Amino acid sequence: MRPGLAILAGAALLLWPAALNGYPLVFSDTGAFLAQTIQAWPVWDKPFIYGPALHAFHGRATLWLPMAAQGLALSWLLWLAQRVLGKAMPGRHLLLCAGLAAATAAPWFAALLMPDWLAPALVLALFLLGFGWGALGRAERAGLVLLGILACAAHLSHLPIAAALVLLVVALRRAWRPALRCALPLLGALLLLLATNAWAHGRLALSPYGAVFALARLVADGPAARTIAARCPPAETPGPGWHLCRWAGRLPTDSDDFLWPGEGPVWAARTDGARPGGPISLAPEAGAILRETLRREPLGVLAAAARNTLRQLGMARVGDTLGPENLQASVARQLALGFPPAEQARFAAGLQARGLLPAVAGVFLALHPAALLLGAAGALLAWRRAAAVGDGRRLGLVLCVLVGITANAAATGALSGPHDRYQARIAWLLPLAALLALPGRAALRPLAEARGGATAAATAERAQA
Repeated sequence: MRPGLAILAGAALLLWPAALNGYPLVFSDTGAFLAQTIQAWPVWDKPFIYGPALHAFHGRATLWLPMAAQGLALSWLLWLAQRVLGKAMPGRHLLLCAGLAAATAAPWFAALLMPDWLAPALVLALFLLGFGWGALGRAERAGLVLLGILACAAHLSHLPIAAALVLLVVALRRAWRPALRCALPLLGALLLLLATNAWAHGRLALSPYGAVFALARLVADGPAARTIAARCPPAETPGPGWHLCRWAGRLPTDSDDFLWPGEGPVWAARTDGARPGGPISLAPEAGAILRETLRREPLGVLAAAARNTLRQLGMARVGDTLGPENLQASVARQLALGFPPAEQARFAAGLQARGLLPAVAGVFLALHPAALLLGAAGALLAWRRAAAVGDGRRLGLVLCVLVGITANAAATGALSGPHDRYQARIAWLLPLAALLALPGRAALRPLAEARGGATAAATAERAQA
């Protein structure tokens, strides 16, 4: 029972920001995920995955239950990672969870009802499947595969993260079985996305309208805006007939300004009569503009992606998930439609809903930058030492974390746009890798003795010569 109690207690430690707030943390997009089942609304820009997963736990009763499930899943993954690396003890697990809870962004995303917590969960799950299979029980393996499928499918940016980790396992393990185990969640997620999009949107696609997001990014970066300006002639000259020709030369330079304003390029009333309008009608045109842009400026697109990836790597603050912006129109509305009055009152009484959480949370976020810097240095040192002693599992953890963080920055920064939330959700894996992957003195002693013996032998040979 002690491991189970340790996992429960670890989950409680990882969810403490909800206790501070008086309610689970939410974001404006949380309302859209709730609407997927409360209103049976297949939101155009979100996979039909995380909303049903939330519903499976909240049952239109309370959002505390899905948040508790997130904390338990994350604590369980941390326990398995410790056990695979030979460090699983109840007291040690509690210390690890307490350290992560105090000095990193981990608890702020474990307590947030968004798919963001699934990005680091995906990295840990694929590490365990790729490097710790032999130390896992049958039920644990099945649970990791299912959790990996959920993590991959819940957010489209998680697909390239999973693909990068599969390639890493192929390169390190050089065997098809570990790679296949690691690829199972990715393959399952691809099938699940195809099936749910065919059912919800009538389109057999991984992202039926994702071209609109990619176009927003390339318009903000410049290449797509230049394509539109070049291909949209004066009114008296026949052109491609694009809806966006109306904005040629005056497109927004911020992707959010492109995507969301009611009178902006995406949502403005159309003059060609296309229905239903908005991003659904714009998606085919967006795809055509993207193809033309890639043909015209391939190097410009790559340069913009690289710049955004680098910017995203340096943005890892929690603050943009704590405010009350748009919560009344999104979360509060869904609670009013599908939850009892007591739950609505609990949400309204929380610090976040009243706009007080950012100021209260500020003191608790002060340690995060230092923890990330120390974690990055510790992870690099762990990489060096694990490679020196030939410890494949510790080396696998460090490289999974580094590859996962880099792939996350590329997937979110280059395709959507740099935001603090995107990197903060996964950057806390750096301190975790440093804490778990640094080999102890016992592991390093044989290497030192071997080096000492080799040095002594070389000295003796020189003396004989």
